[in-house]
This record gives sequence, C-alpha cells and structure tokens, in this order.
Amino acid sequence: MLKPGRPRHEQVSDWLRQQIEQDAFAENQQLPSESQLGERFSVSRITIRRALQTLESEGLIYRRQGLGSFVHSNRVRQGLVRLTDFVEDMEQAGLHASSQVLHNTPEPAPPHVAAALQVEPGLMVSRLDRLRLADGVPIALDRTWLPLFYAQFLEGHNLEEETIYHILERDYEIQVLRGRYRIEAVNADAELAQHLGIPEGRALLCIERISITHGERRIYYQQRFYRSDRVAYEMELQRDPNQKGAMNQGLPLRDFEPVFKT
Repeated sequence: MLKPGRPRHEQVSDWLRQQIEQDAFAENQQLPSESQLGERFSVSRITIRRALQTLESEGLIYRRQGLGSFVHSNRVRQGLVRLTDFVEDMEQAGLHASSQVLHNTPEPAPPHVAAALQVEPGLMVSRLDRLRLADGVPIALDRTWLPLFYAQFLEGHNLEEETIYHILERDYEIQVLRGRYRIEAVNADAELAQHLGIPEGRALLCIERISITHGERRIYYQQRFYRSDRVAYEMELQRDPNQKGAMNQGLPLRDFEPVFKT
C-alpha cells in the first residue's frame, strides 16, 4: 500500500488525515491501535508513532495514555494557520512585492521532486524560478516544480505579477486546500548568492512546501530560499484551560507566520 521514494510515516499520516477529513472516523472516535496500523501498512510502531505525532501537532487527533488516539471534536477550530502566498505575506508586512522570472521550462523530475509530487522520477515537470523582492530589494528565491497538468494553466499569465494561488483559484477554481512545510538552514551556493546579493556561504532559511488540492493531488513542490538577515518566523500556541491533559497532548498551533526585518 505504501509507495517507495517517500517517508513511510508521511504516507501513513496522509492516509489517516484523509480518512478523518472524509469523516471515516467520527468525532472522538478511537483510531486503530498502533499495532493494528503497523500490520495494515507493514511498518514498525515507531513509524506509526511518528505519523500520529504529526496528526496530533496538526490538532486532528488527541492521545490518551494507555487508551490510544482519538479524533478531535473541535478540529475545525485548529485551522488558524493560514496558507498564504508571497504577495499576501508582503502585504501583511506593509512591503511592496515584486518578482523576476529567472527560469521557466520543463525538465525531468529529480528524485526528490518526484517523491514530493508523487510522480515517477524522470517524468517531465515544469520548473519555475522566481526572484522575490520586497520594496525592490531581493529577499528570496523560489524554485517551484509543477506537474505539466497544472503548469498548463499558468501559460499566458504574467508570473512576475500574479501568484500561482490566485491564478489557479480565481481562473480555474483549483483550490489549495492544505500544505506541508519543512524549514531548515542551508548555505547559499554561488547562484543563490549572486541573485540574492549576499556572500556565497551565507546562511539562508530554506522553506520546502507541498501544496495539495482535492483528492490529495499535488499542485506543486517549492523550495523558497529566504535571506536570513531579512526574515524570521514566529509561532503562537494556544492552550484551552478547559481541556483536560492539554499540556500532555501538546498545544495546538494558532499562528505561524514570517516576520520581515527592515
């Protein structure tokens, strides 16, 4: 049931998340046990625990020691972390957003891109590189890979002025329903340093994002390289004092957004 080339715990959490969102499990219903899930997917209990931890951090489930995992009754309330694009982030920060297209051609999908988009390695995908500017100053570089099916909808649009989110949602009613983020520190190679106007080897904030629509279809996989001297991320957690065992379950994420330094 699980596919090669992608972490098994992510595939398990994807399946459970889809079952919960499709109401296969009722509110406060107990999920299958770790051993049952391990048998179903032929994986270890450690893999199952990592998958459950992901869902717990998203506020979709809660766990009771000695009893198991249960579907949250108030999971809709957890949807307070916004999926935003670059222009929306800039507007919120009071900065003028602009972009320069550096690269926009099809290419065979590298293995890490194929895994993120859930396609076969080497399959042709579209790669779009854009330099992102805030008040005319380079602040980030985006590398975005799209399946050709979704890339075709961007043809004829001014990708220096329009965002992928807006084009797909406004013109084609293709909604970005959720996204998966990964944030890590990397060092700027020669190409990134040149475009961002920083010394080679300078630390950058790399944000990997997978945007997902109906049917768990992957719209795009993106790597955004932020200048670390211009961007930081802030997180806000919220505790419900009426919820028993809230500290043991972990606090739901209320907000997670970039803060731009001037």
